[in-house]
Amino acid sequence: MGRGAAAALELFERSTRRYRKPTWDIDTVEVNGSKVAVRERTVLSKPFCDLVHFERDLGASAKRNAFKRSDPKVLVVAPMAGHFSTLLRGTVRDLLPDHDVYVTEWQDARYVPRAAGPFDLDVYIDYIMEFLRFFDGDVHVMAVCQPTVPVFAAVSLMEAQKDRAVPRSMVLMAGPIDARESPTEVNRYAAGKPLSWFRRNVITQVPWPYPGMMRMVYPGFLQLSGFMGMNLDRHLNAHRDLFQNLVRGDGDSATKHREFYDEFLAVMDLTAEYYLQTIETVFLEHKLPKGEMHHRGTLVDPGKVHRVALMTVEGEKDDISGIGQTKAAQTLCKNLPDAMRAHHLQPDVGHYGVFNGKRFRSEILPEIRAFLRAHERRRGVLARALGRVA
Repeated sequence: MGRGAAAALELFERSTRRYRKPTWDIDTVEVNGSKVAVRERTVLSKPFCDLVHFERDLGASAKRNAFKRSDPKVLVVAPMAGHFSTLLRGTVRDLLPDHDVYVTEWQDARYVPRAAGPFDLDVYIDYIMEFLRFFDGDVHVMAVCQPTVPVFAAVSLMEAQKDRAVPRSMVLMAGPIDARESPTEVNRYAAGKPLSWFRRNVITQVPWPYPGMMRMVYPGFLQLSGFMGMNLDRHLNAHRDLFQNLVRGDGDSATKHREFYDEFLAVMDLTAEYYLQTIETVFLEHKLPKGEMHHRGTLVDPGKVHRVALMTVEGEKDDISGIGQTKAAQTLCKNLPDAMRAHHLQPDVGHYGVFNGKRFRSEILPEIRAFLRAHERRRGVLARALGRVA
C-alpha cells in the first residue's frame, strides 16, 4: 500500500511539474580507449542562440600532436521545434570520440527580452551563415530535422556568393526539404489550415514576469499538447508502466522512464514570426523545392551548390518527415558531382531513431563518419594551413 501511494504521488508530481531546460551531462568520453574529460564552452553568443563547443581534454601530448588525429570539426545544428537542443545529447555523445563537436544551443523565447528584436527564418539563416564563417570553411555541418531547411538555404546562399567559408560537407537528417513527398500526419495537419488559423489560435504573448514579457510566441505548452496527442495511447501506457514499476520496485525501468520524459516534457517557446514564416514557407507554399524561397530579397538557389558535399539520411518508419522529403535535396543540387553525394535510408527506424539510439550508433553513424572523412581533406586545406603558419 505504501509503494502504491508513493507511486501515485510521484505520477501526480511529474504530471504537474514545469520541466526546466535539461543539462547536457556529457562530462567524459572515451577516445582511443582512454576516458577524457569534456568541457562545454560557449564560443559565440547571440540573443537567440549560443554556439557551444564540447571541448575534449586530450592531454598535453595529444594537443601538441593534434594534427595527427585530424578529427573533423562538426557543427551540429539542433532543431528549434519545441524541445531544447539537449534532445541531441545522445547524438553529440556518439560523435565525440571521433569528431570535434560544436552545437547550436537555442534559447527559450520567453527569456529573450523584446529589445533583442525579432527572430524569424531570415534571422535564423543569418545565424547559420555567421556560425559557418566562424570556422572559415574548416567544418562539416549536420542539420537534424527542422534545421535542414535553413541550413540548406544558408549553404546555397553562401555558394552563390562564392563565400570561401562554405563548409566541407553538409549532412541533412530527417528534415522537410520537400514536405510534399510522402506527407505524414504532421505535414497534413500543417497544410490543412490557412496561415491565419495558426495566427489566431496558437500565438500568444509571453506573460509577466519573464524577461521576454509581451513577446509574441508559439508557447511550449501548446507544442507539448501536440506532441502528446500524436501518440497519446503510447504516453498513457508509459505512465501506467511507470506506476507498476514503482510499485514492483523496478528501479531501472523507472529511471529510464524518468530520463526520457524529463527531456520530452521540457519545451521552449518559439517566436511567432519564426513559427509562422516556417509554416508558410515549408509546409504551406513549399517555396524551397519550387525555387521560390527568398532570403532578404535574394533567391535561394540550391543549384549553386557545387563545392559542398551532400549526404541525406532518412528513416524508413519516420512519421514526422516521410521518405523522400530529405532526399529531395539531392535533386535540387543539380550541379553537384555524383562523387560528392551520398544517401542513406535506414530500415526499421522512426524519426528519433535517425539521430539517436542503437541503430544510429551501429548503422547510421559509421556511414556519416566515413562520409565526413572522405571529404575532410579537400579544397583550401593547404592554403589555410599556410595562412595559419604565416
